[in-house]
Parts: sequence; C-alpha cells; structure tokens
Amino acid sequence: MLRKERFERFLSYFSTHSPEPETELVYTNPYELLVAVSLSAQCTDKRVNLTTPALFNRFPDAYALSQATVEEVFGYIRSISYPNNKAKHLVGMAQLLINDYKGEIPDTVEELIKLPGVGRKTANVIASVIWHQPTMAVDTHVYRVSRRIGLVPQTATTPLAVEKHLMKYIPTDLVYKSHHWLILHGRYTCLARTPKCEICPLTDICMYYAKKIKAEK
Repeated sequence: MLRKERFERFLSYFSTHSPEPETELVYTNPYELLVAVSLSAQCTDKRVNLTTPALFNRFPDAYALSQATVEEVFGYIRSISYPNNKAKHLVGMAQLLINDYKGEIPDTVEELIKLPGVGRKTANVIASVIWHQPTMAVDTHVYRVSRRIGLVPQTATTPLAVEKHLMKYIPTDLVYKSHHWLILHGRYTCLARTPKCEICPLTDICMYYAKKIKAEK
C-alpha cells in the first residue's frame, strides 16, 4: 500500500467518525489553554484538569500571574510533573506577555516559542487549537501512532521529522484536526504497551498490525 493511500484511509475514517475533534484540556480562553498546555508536558490532561481550576481562580489572567511569586504558583501545581521548573516558566511567561504583548497571546509559532517554557510542540498546539492554523504538534501519541501505522517512515526518528512527513500528506484544512485524531487514537486505542488492535478501525492499513499477524502465523 502506498503511503498516500494510508493517509487517504486515515483521513477518510476520522473525517466521518470524528469530524470535530477537540482537545481534552479544559479552558475558556487562550491564556488558560497556554497555561494548561505548558503544564501538560510529561503529564496527563486529566491531572492538569484537576489542577487548573484553583490556579485559574487565583490567577485569572496573564497580569495576575505576572504578579505572582514562583513559590505561590508552585503551591497550586505541586501535583504536576516538574512543578519547580513549570512554576518558574509560568511566571516568566506571564511577565513577558505583559511586557511585550500587552497581555495578549501571540498568534504565531515564531512568537509563541519566545515565551519561557513554550517549545515548538506547545506553540503548535496553541496555534492549532486557538486559531486552527495548519501546525502539527508531535507529542508521544502522535509520534508513536504515525510511525506505527506507517503514515511516516521508521527513519523519521525525531518529532520534527515526523511533523514534516505528516505535513507533506495532510491537506492544510485538516492539519489541526489530524493532530487531535492522532492523539486521541493513541490515548484510547493505539496504546503504547498494549495497543487495542482488536477494536482498531485502521488495521487494514496498519504496518504494525500486518507485522503482528505475520509473526503469529
């Protein structure tokens, strides 16, 4: 099967069965999403969603957060992975937003990655979710699923390489949706240790499944 055909099948299935995918992070505005995505690095969305209500109640906007001490922010996010570094980044991020962007969240990846604690993945998520820009955030799920199915070659061994291969085949208007499709498929079906191949709708195009069946014969 050609790679193009795999993409067509993948896009067709999810466009039909999950036409409007959304992030599972809970937020009400761009500021809250930026904070939530920053906290979600190497942490589950579920844990972040349990943590952010009190954090947002205390720091409802970038200005309030910019006035906080690192120690105070740490107290609200201590249950999150790497709370020390993330507390420092959040305060620094808020201060830069106030000083350089008048409290508004930048709308380009280039500007977003200038913020403390905001790497390419986080910037791509913000640009994709908030403004539906054609940016592909490659987290562990996207990396695993796209390589496992065969959407990208096994030689794509870095997040950036995976991102470039995905962007090559996915239509611009479906990039932001495909980001969610890959994440959700990896979170609930194509699990890291025990993929649920028995309920997966994409086994007909999956290279991992083909090798698994061949090995069992």
